[in-house]
Amino acid sequence: MNKPLMTTYARQPVSFARGEGVWLWDTQGKRYLDALAGIAVCGLGHAHPAVTKAVCEQAGTLVHTSNLFTIDVQTRLAEKLCGIAGMDSAFFCNSGAEANEAAIKLARLYGHNRGIERPAIIVTEGSFHGRTLATVTATGNASLQQGFEPLVPGFIRVPYDDIAALEAIAASHDNVVAVLLEPIQGEGGIRVPDAGYLSAVRGLCDARGWLLILDEIQTGMGRTGHWFCHEHEQARPDVLTVAKALGNGVPIGACLARGVAATTFTPGSHGTTFGGNPLACRSALAVLETIEQDKLVERAAAMGEYLLASLRERLHGFESVADIRGKGLMVGIELDRLCRDMVAQALADGLVINVTAGNVIRLLPPLIIERGEIDIIASTLAHLIQNFQTTRT
Repeated sequence: MNKPLMTTYARQPVSFARGEGVWLWDTQGKRYLDALAGIAVCGLGHAHPAVTKAVCEQAGTLVHTSNLFTIDVQTRLAEKLCGIAGMDSAFFCNSGAEANEAAIKLARLYGHNRGIERPAIIVTEGSFHGRTLATVTATGNASLQQGFEPLVPGFIRVPYDDIAALEAIAASHDNVVAVLLEPIQGEGGIRVPDAGYLSAVRGLCDARGWLLILDEIQTGMGRTGHWFCHEHEQARPDVLTVAKALGNGVPIGACLARGVAATTFTPGSHGTTFGGNPLACRSALAVLETIEQDKLVERAAAMGEYLLASLRERLHGFESVADIRGKGLMVGIELDRLCRDMVAQALADGLVINVTAGNVIRLLPPLIIERGEIDIIASTLAHLIQNFQTTRT
């Protein structure tokens, strides 16, 4: 199966043929409730009419010209996205990894411009920032780095959600130029930091002249009940990376910046062939407009509260459930042992989920989800976890 493809994925033996809203159908006609949304990508669900219309119209008009020329729809997208995010300028690329790569290069250039010969960026344990050589180095997961050494120098790693560790680095290093972290660690197991952590990091960056770079690739675009997760604490970054849900499945990423960070790149500093092409930008504009018009940020907040309450009610007293946590429609159920087989078991029951960090069921349903569909998620998972609990070995 899939012999022409490199074996970079341990794929499930299911192939989806079509989707509509929160539902997917496989090639055999079986229906599944999608509680993963392509790993936080399809925030508007599948085959959303506004995105479909925008992509079809743009594909019939102009798909690509390159960034050697002004791209009108790219400029309009930059203005709208920066306005929503409170940022000054945008660089468009094709993925979250590329957005983080741009942010890392920007931070290093910022440091060199300040006379720092070997600038360092602080990153955290348990993080995930991408699969390029620089972003996998920044990622706090040794198993993802194994075999790809030598890794990229210039990163200092500290525990997540530990402001004292950051302060210790500030006292012992004079070449730090930035802190890069996720407001909630997604791949790390839906790890939500303590209240005040992000604002404390913001304050330390201000005091030290460091850039605060927030990777909102998974948490952004309304996922946590705000447009961006840092808004829960008013910890506005200097550099903000987004992707995933920005195009609702059409590949696009963005590195947004404000203040001095917004003017650090100059012509020739960075570039991309495909990034910000008319097709991707038109899709992203349709996504932003739909989120605004349909009040999906507010919906994510309300539906997220309902999802958490439903799970806590149905899973109350389950000994195998260590924790249920999250913000908005980004929820993790931590079990007391490895539970990777739960993905296949959920598929058999018509539910698409994911397990991350080995023992955390990750739920990232589309923002358009309704209460009845959340009830299906909660009841299905309660059944699966009950079976998991009774088959302890």
